Amino acid sequence: MKEKSSFFKKPAVQTIFASILCAVLGIILGYIILLCMNPAHATEGMVAILKNFFKFSAKPQQLMYYLGSTLVKAVPVILCSEAILFAYKAGLFNIGAAGQYTVGILASLYTSLALGWNWFFCLLAAVIAGALWGAICGFFKAFCNVNEVIAGIMLNWISLYICNIVLGNETCMNTTKSETYDIAAKNPSGILPGFLQELFGKNQYMTIAVPITVIVAIIILVVLNKTTFGYELKATGHNKDAAKYAGMNAKRNIVLTLLISGAISGLAAALYYLTSIEHYKIASSVPGMGFSGIAVAFLGGLHPIGAIVAGLFVEYITLGGQYLNTNYFNPQVADLMIAIIIYLCGFVLFFKSIINKPKKVKKSNAEADKNASAKKEVQR
Repeated sequence: MKEKSSFFKKPAVQTIFASILCAVLGIILGYIILLCMNPAHATEGMVAILKNFFKFSAKPQQLMYYLGSTLVKAVPVILCSEAILFAYKAGLFNIGAAGQYTVGILASLYTSLALGWNWFFCLLAAVIAGALWGAICGFFKAFCNVNEVIAGIMLNWISLYICNIVLGNETCMNTTKSETYDIAAKNPSGILPGFLQELFGKNQYMTIAVPITVIVAIIILVVLNKTTFGYELKATGHNKDAAKYAGMNAKRNIVLTLLISGAISGLAAALYYLTSIEHYKIASSVPGMGFSGIAVAFLGGLHPIGAIVAGLFVEYITLGGQYLNTNYFNPQVADLMIAIIIYLCGFVLFFKSIINKPKKVKKSNAEADKNASAKKEVQR
């Protein structure tokens, strides 16, 4: 008869428990930091961060508006985490997601502002740009044996400089404000179609980006766990030589994995910037979405649906910092809390190992007597 496994021995339960523990510890440590900064107002500050937009609970329309904005701002970090976990499941660490996200920004904004394309084609351009950037990294990994981390980091900076040069042009950049033009004003057809805007307090930034993000997560879940293609990708990641021996095209799978991961990162950029909720500014560092996606992926237990929950949580805490009283605290305290939670994510495997630590089985009395007798015989 098959022995029933303990509830806490289930991998999914352990992952959820470890992720929640990381989040709770991060919040507790964040509160301790607030106490060190200003003990008298620490509790007030933590309540402000955790309460976030729920401070508008007496004004339902305003509450729903800020909820909608939080969902929109969570889209890019969720999709970047989906891109990273997709590659990770195939045994690849796609640190180049930041660069693929950057070329997605470049493609979507340039086609919208400079070329005046419709939103669908701008979206498609971003996906193709991200896919090509990911494929380049995959090519170096598969055919030149260059570590994908090294190739990804180099491509991140190349993408940033190209993006700054192209979008810094007067056709895209409003030089008086040092940021790209508002798409809604220059090319209304480049804005993504709205989604339940009336429900979310007439929030003009609520678009189809939100449902598309959920659909992409579900597709990734199905592809990785229910298809032959997903099995091949994971098999190649676990052991490239064994996969090759089994008749799988290992090199092709490596390139395909990073191509798809790059496409998702490019999609993340387009779904965010084509809402016009934010304009691109000339940057001196690579956008942080690609790196934040790594933390969200691990906080979500490297599960496509878990990444959605983790992404919403991270964005919720991050935006909660804007409600801190600046007379007592720096709003970046919320970012520090997220950084601590991200750091604690590295202990997820440690927590799992503690839970899975085998218990010592006590020997029965009969077996103990038998061992004692054997020991006496040896001594004689």
